[in-house]
Amino acid sequence: MGTGQHILTNKTPSALFLVVTVDDGGEGAVRDAISGLAGLVTTVSSRAPESTLSAIVGIGSDAWDRLFTGPRPAELHPFVELAGAVHTAPSTPGDILLHIKSDRADLAFELGRLWTGALGDAVTTVDETHGFRYFDLRDLIGFVDGTENPTGADAVAAILVDEADDPDFAGGSYVAVQRYVTEFAEWNALPVPDQEDAIGRSKLENIEMDDATKPANSHTALTNLPDVDGRPQEIVRDNMPYGAVSDDGDKGTYFIAYSRTPEITEVMLRNMFIGDPEGTHDRLLDFTTAVTGVQFFAPTAEFLADPPPLPDTPPAEPADAPRSDGSLGIGSLR
Repeated sequence: MGTGQHILTNKTPSALFLVVTVDDGGEGAVRDAISGLAGLVTTVSSRAPESTLSAIVGIGSDAWDRLFTGPRPAELHPFVELAGAVHTAPSTPGDILLHIKSDRADLAFELGRLWTGALGDAVTTVDETHGFRYFDLRDLIGFVDGTENPTGADAVAAILVDEADDPDFAGGSYVAVQRYVTEFAEWNALPVPDQEDAIGRSKLENIEMDDATKPANSHTALTNLPDVDGRPQEIVRDNMPYGAVSDDGDKGTYFIAYSRTPEITEVMLRNMFIGDPEGTHDRLLDFTTAVTGVQFFAPTAEFLADPPPLPDTPPAEPADAPRSDGSLGIGSLR
């Protein structure tokens, strides 16, 4: 099993989430940037050795086959759109994810600046979100986020692909991201007891309600999955608040989930948007809207340092050469 990227870290005060698409002809530059990321992290970290700086790269399903020959992660596929009766989790473009975490916003910015500079016009940025730690790990709606995250060995088991399941990509991790925009005027108008019912947890003390009193459509009721065959169905969330202070600027939560299989995250999201039972959607979605949704795979550090070759591009036929199918290219013979 290879060495996973530095996914499991303490919650840093700053994060940068960058999602890009690979432009035609940009595959070589993207591979170079991916392989060179570890060196960039070392370079930027040297400016403040006492500060934490790390970066994780995820690769989307469509981009994988453009960048690498050979096998692909067994469960890598595009983000699955979920259209419920009331709310929708959209699937949006994204080939490469860069998730930067740092004690200092300037280090995260500098690493992102250098990395995108190395990519040049090989990519198009489709989402750039700067996250920040808010008080005692709360999101902007005032509740502590990530309470249900596993820790220690349980966290490692939750995020790393198992050797038995996919030996070619053991040690990697699947990553799902969504950016949520929150309607704060509506949320803040909700009395605190109703907010707590929507989350399934007390706001101040961060104590989860027991099953007897927790509403069936509360966030925690729909996202805490039962064990399967004695194995916990867990993910590691590394969510961060983000936003503009002006009333007309977007603000909310950047959701990012690492897991050993995308199926666990997909079941949680299905419960939220479709309901369990169907029609009982997550009450929190009445106040926050998912505007992006992308699925990636984060390979091991060894894979990124020495990736498989770039797929061969077949040579173009001369303009005046006969078509290989025997036709003259004038029209279809169907």
